[in-house]
Amino acid sequence: MATAPVIENFQFQAETAQLLNLMIHSLYTQREIFLRELVSNASDALDRFRFEALTNTGLVPAGHEYEIRLKPDLTARTLTVSDTGIGMSRQELIDHIGTIARSGTQELRKRVKESQSAEALAELIGQFGVGFYSAFMVSDRVVIVTRRAGEASATRWESTGNGAYTLADAEKPNPGTDITLHLKKPDAENGIEDYTDRWKLAMIVHKYSDFIAYPIIYQGPAQEPGEDDTKEIKIETKTLNSMKPIWTRGRSEVSDSDYKDFYKHLSSDMTEPLKVLPLKAEGAFEYEALLFIPSHAPYDLFYHAAESGLKLYARRVMVMDKCEELLPRYLRFIKGVVDSSDLPLNISRQRLQQDRHISQIRKWLTRKVLDTLAEMKEKEPDKYLTFWGEFGKAMKEGVGSDYDNKDKLLPLLLFESSNDPAKLSTLKEYVERMKPEQSEIFYLTGESRKVIENSPHLEAPKQRSYEVLFLSEPVDELLVQSLYEFEGHKLKSVTKGKVHLGTEEERKAQDEQIKKKEEEYSAFLQASQKKLDQYIKQIRLSTRLVASPACLVTEEHEYSPHLERLLQKGKGAGAKQRRIMELNPDHPLICRLYERFQANAEDLVVGDSMEILVDLALLSEGSEVADPVRLNQLTMDLLQKIV
Repeated sequence: MATAPVIENFQFQAETAQLLNLMIHSLYTQREIFLRELVSNASDALDRFRFEALTNTGLVPAGHEYEIRLKPDLTARTLTVSDTGIGMSRQELIDHIGTIARSGTQELRKRVKESQSAEALAELIGQFGVGFYSAFMVSDRVVIVTRRAGEASATRWESTGNGAYTLADAEKPNPGTDITLHLKKPDAENGIEDYTDRWKLAMIVHKYSDFIAYPIIYQGPAQEPGEDDTKEIKIETKTLNSMKPIWTRGRSEVSDSDYKDFYKHLSSDMTEPLKVLPLKAEGAFEYEALLFIPSHAPYDLFYHAAESGLKLYARRVMVMDKCEELLPRYLRFIKGVVDSSDLPLNISRQRLQQDRHISQIRKWLTRKVLDTLAEMKEKEPDKYLTFWGEFGKAMKEGVGSDYDNKDKLLPLLLFESSNDPAKLSTLKEYVERMKPEQSEIFYLTGESRKVIENSPHLEAPKQRSYEVLFLSEPVDELLVQSLYEFEGHKLKSVTKGKVHLGTEEERKAQDEQIKKKEEEYSAFLQASQKKLDQYIKQIRLSTRLVASPACLVTEEHEYSPHLERLLQKGKGAGAKQRRIMELNPDHPLICRLYERFQANAEDLVVGDSMEILVDLALLSEGSEVADPVRLNQLTMDLLQKIV
């Protein structure tokens, strides 16, 4: 007598239980996407099996067929999605189905709360890698029977989505996974259709999964009950998808909607791509590619640990799901597939880095993407602005890392500037607007446009109508470390060193005037330096100030204030830099302090006021004051003396 299998009870991980509740009760529209997700997972399992079989042929049973089957049972009201893929072990079931070990779980819940439309909610499911749980949108109970390739035993997983699941040993003759959905009753008002209907299943497969590289086979009744009750219902097997890889077809054979559907399947992004790039190279190396520029940046675009890369195929066999070596890191938002007949099927990640075919493909794809963006910028400026708003920060990363394509990248960069509060500018457009006597491209970094616009460092350039680029993103600090010049014009920060404006004669006149003033103010500057030596390494008079009494500047080789603040937020940041303080000799406040100093070199009001000016200069650039308590005390003491 056979022994009944031992059933073990488990609780879902807390995040998984929350997600299941979200699936069942919140994401109630477009429930048909459950099949898209299950078929996509099945396709991935088949890919992994084929890949492992390249180096371990013993895994594959004799006569094995790589396929996906949809098996409806109209009487039991079940739908089974079966695949002959890699399968899962008992521990893998716990790891992959009972747990969500992804940093995106919290982000998913946040995005769902923010989303309003049905389309936006449906889009989120695939994006965050939680597609299996969508099965509970249409099911009261889900049963998985799976056997890992290379293992003799199978495992049965079962749950009603109530926060718990069971595991038990099972029998399965071959590797693969069977997912049986015990379907909810059809309810048109709540968007639950009859997912045992062969026409409905065929429609969903054609809509979402037509380009899956494996046959999706319908195995079910050839007629609906009641069509002819006198005849026996026959079981029909029919392939529902075309299977021919879309990237192998000629451009004339594929419609725009086909490309869009494939992109949605490939990326789990239900929005349409911004641009489609069907590519084919022939010659010494032959390869085909189908790339997509998304319309929106993924939530993890700037997560350091986020995986990216194109699907890599060798002679129509997928050898890598996410091959990062095919494009430089700054183009990680590009989605697509690459298929080469020159690559070995068992290529490893280690070999990828040295393989000359991969190197050649990388150069070719990068050039094609950048050429496409240049064409978009010229012929479709509005679309390019959309692209830049989503991916501009990533593109800026390339200037410091992709030296081979730097000349292609620079014309693609867009910046805010003082020229127009609404319109972005290229470097070339800036150069065309430069004054005849101007030799440098001026820029200013800061946390936001508002902070930059109110910086005292802009006063002199603004008075003389010199344009200044506004660099308000953290990546801009890295950009200017690599972007030294453009078309022979050096980039110059208006917060570093000395800024020269006007003609050569005007500069000489200013320098002579300042030199005379500094000789006159010499004792005052020395006394102030002694007072502020802890924070300031030099005090000098300025030509860059118009309305403000003082500002802080750095040497040419030092960090900008914005970069220093960013580093202070990170680990291992060093001590704060001692800066140069520049005073406006024409400002009434500085003139009055100088007069008080002349009358009494020991006047405490002068020293205290200079301390306050340092803190005010820090605040004006968005930096924190060194000692807020001290600033408060000095201000209160000074007010009491004045009032």
